[in-house]
Amino acid sequence: MSAGRTVEGAGCVTWWGFGPARDLLSSDTHRVRPHGELNVLLVGSADPRHILKTITGLTDSDTLHIWVIENSMEVVARQLVLLYLSLLTPENMSLHKKTEVFLEVFGNSEIRKETEETLKHAAAQLSLSITNALFSDSHTHPCLDTSLLKFKERDELVRIFKLWERPPSVPASVRKVWDARVRQHLGTRYDSRQGCFDWDLTMKLHQSGCGVISKHQYVKWRESGVAFEMREGLYQTANQSLLSTRVFNHRGDRVAVRGYWGDIVSSPYLSFGIETENKDLLKKQNNQHMKTAQDISEVNVLALFECLSTRGSALLNENEPNPSSSCCQSTDSFITEEKIQNDPRASQTHTEPEQHPAEQQTQVLDLLSVNGVKVKFLSPDSLSKLPVKTKYRNLFNTIYCSASMVHQLDSSLREITAPDAALVIELANFLLDLSKEQVSGFADKVKEIAEESGFTVTHNQSSDVYAVFTRKQN
Repeated sequence: MSAGRTVEGAGCVTWWGFGPARDLLSSDTHRVRPHGELNVLLVGSADPRHILKTITGLTDSDTLHIWVIENSMEVVARQLVLLYLSLLTPENMSLHKKTEVFLEVFGNSEIRKETEETLKHAAAQLSLSITNALFSDSHTHPCLDTSLLKFKERDELVRIFKLWERPPSVPASVRKVWDARVRQHLGTRYDSRQGCFDWDLTMKLHQSGCGVISKHQYVKWRESGVAFEMREGLYQTANQSLLSTRVFNHRGDRVAVRGYWGDIVSSPYLSFGIETENKDLLKKQNNQHMKTAQDISEVNVLALFECLSTRGSALLNENEPNPSSSCCQSTDSFITEEKIQNDPRASQTHTEPEQHPAEQQTQVLDLLSVNGVKVKFLSPDSLSKLPVKTKYRNLFNTIYCSASMVHQLDSSLREITAPDAALVIELANFLLDLSKEQVSGFADKVKEIAEESGFTVTHNQSSDVYAVFTRKQN
C-alpha cells in the first residue's frame, strides 16, 4: 500500500476520531480519579466524544476546563456546532430528536432538509456569538469560549459559519466528490469495490472487535457517505459541516477545491457505536449481532444528552447566569468541477438589523448552561507555545492526543502537566490502510515519544485503541 493511498483512505481532514469516547479522568487513565479544579487538553480530538464522556464522570464539586487544539479552523467550527447541538435545551428540541440530528450532522455526507435547517440556524447563532465577542469583553456562553483564538481565526470561523448558513448557489455534488475519492483510493479495484468493502469490514474492523458494525450499514456508508438513517426521509442535502477546502497544484496553478476530504474507510461508527455498558445491545443470535453500531451510537449519545439535560440548566437570564446550578456529569478529473465559489454574496449572512448587544446575546445563548464546565479553543499552532507561558505550567491533569497529531508532541510536554498527569494517545489500530507492521511500529513510536517527554506506560491498559501513560515521579 503506497503512502499516497494510505493518506487518501483516512483523509487529510480528521472529522471524527479513530476510537471510542473515553472519560479522560477515569480510573482507566489515572491511578486515583482527580477531583476539584480539573484541566484537560485535547490535541486533535476532531469531535466532542471525549468532552461529553468526561463530563459525565464529574461530581457536583468538580470544575472542568477543557482546552481544545485542532489543526484547522474548519474542524474547530465543526466542534463548535456539534457542541451547540449537544447543549440545545429540551424545550428547543427533544432528546431523541437531538440525538438523531447530532448523529446525522456528525456522520452523514448528506442529511435531511430539516436537519440542514437546524445546521444553518446553529451556524447563524455561532457566527453572531463570535461576532459579538469581538466587540465586547464578555463571553457569549459560560461553556463555550473562543476568546483565546486570534482575531483572524475568529474571522475565519465567522466566514465558515456564513458559508454553512448560505452555501454557494451551485453546491458541490457530495455524491460525485465521494465517488471520486473512492475511485482514487481503490484504483483498479474500484469495479470490485463491494469485495474490498467486505474485506475491510470482516477481516479488519470485525477482527479488531467491531463486530457490531453491520455489513449493510458499513457498505452503504462506504458507497455514499451516509452512516446514520434513523428516520424515514430523503438524505439528499449536502452536509456543509463535512465539506472543506483543499489546495491542489493543477497545471502549475494552485487551485482551491471545496469537497469531502475526510475518512472514507474507517467510518464514524467508531466514536459512539462500538462500545456500550448495556450488554443487551451486544447480544448475538445465530452468531450475528442483533443490534448494530447505529443502534449503539443512538443509545450512547442519548445517554450523554440525558446527563447534560439533567445536570445542566437553561439560561433564563443570559446576562446573569446562575452560578449555583448543578454541574453536568467537531485529482484532476474532478478539480475543475468542484472549484470554490468566490462570490462575495455567498459570504453574507441573513441577519436581523443591528441590535443592542444584550439583545443579541439573549438571542444567541438559548442553550444549556453546564455549571463548572468550560470548553476553551486554542489556536492551531499553540501547542509548542504553551510551555513558555506561566499560566500553563503544571496545569493539565490529562492530555489527549490523536494519531494525526502525535508528531507535535515533544519533551516540553512535561512542563505543562500536573505531577500526577496522564497522557492518552490514540493509536493507529483503526487506520485500515496500514499494515500490522505499520500499526505496531506506530505504537512503538508513540511509546518512545511519551518516554522522552517524561511519561511511563500504564500497565493496566483496558484496550489497545489508546496508549495510556503516567507522568514519571521526580
